[in-house]
Amino acid sequence: MSRHVAIVTDSTAYLPPRTMERHGITSVPLTVVLGDQALEDGTELSARSLAQALQKRRPVTTSRPSPETFAATYREVAESGATGIVSLHLSSEFSGTYDAAVLAAREAPVPVRVVDTGMVAMALGFCALAAAESAEAGGTVDDAVTAAEKRAAGTSAHFYVDTLDYLRRGGRIGAAQALLGSALAVKPLLQLRDGRIELLEKVRTSSKAIARLEEIVADRAGSAQVDIAVHHLAAPERASALADRLRARVPGLVELHVSEVGAVIGAHTGPGLLAAVVSPR
Repeated sequence: MSRHVAIVTDSTAYLPPRTMERHGITSVPLTVVLGDQALEDGTELSARSLAQALQKRRPVTTSRPSPETFAATYREVAESGATGIVSLHLSSEFSGTYDAAVLAAREAPVPVRVVDTGMVAMALGFCALAAAESAEAGGTVDDAVTAAEKRAAGTSAHFYVDTLDYLRRGGRIGAAQALLGSALAVKPLLQLRDGRIELLEKVRTSSKAIARLEEIVADRAGSAQVDIAVHHLAAPERASALADRLRARVPGLVELHVSEVGAVIGAHTGPGLLAAVVSPR
């Protein structure tokens, strides 16, 4: 049985399964409630089913993993040989996941450091990868936390949504900002800042908004060595086209991931989401 520092995250990191397996990262799923069904994010509910439910205005809610779920995960990881655990999660501004992990960590059989990364989607995923690479190199729990925090500090996330209504309904953006966007008939560009979603710019058409998103990402990447993730919900053509353009525009691109978001994030952004995460190495 190997002794090591283990990395735990949650299902909103959207790490590719093969990547998680290669780096030994464990994911704890959030829950999506669609009508009267409670389903695990990313496993039993397809993003397309979610998009259809949202378009039909069916009730969709989300909930954090329970402390008991985290406790069971920490026990399993410890039994696999971990001497310490770094548990990295989406912004506490979006979810009570971090709080549930903190409660469970108090009773864990090995030391657990729970980190509110202030991130979500692959902005969180890149932090988990940085922590895993530190652990693989023989780093301590503190080393892995430092690596994740350093990655988070340099990572930015920008995204386009067709409407702010879903974010308003979920309490993820202020009603005044949502109403402003609707009243002006603009297409919003948003950013993740200090763990919160903020309105960045208002653009008149979707095509101009997506072009502006590309420009922002390319400028943010500059000539540095960076990883980029492009996310979407029910917009695969948009995502593929944006990814192709970024490959051509970003000279220091190391890895580019393209994926559809899971139901937990999709429930708050709505169909048509197009997001890009830039994470310097």
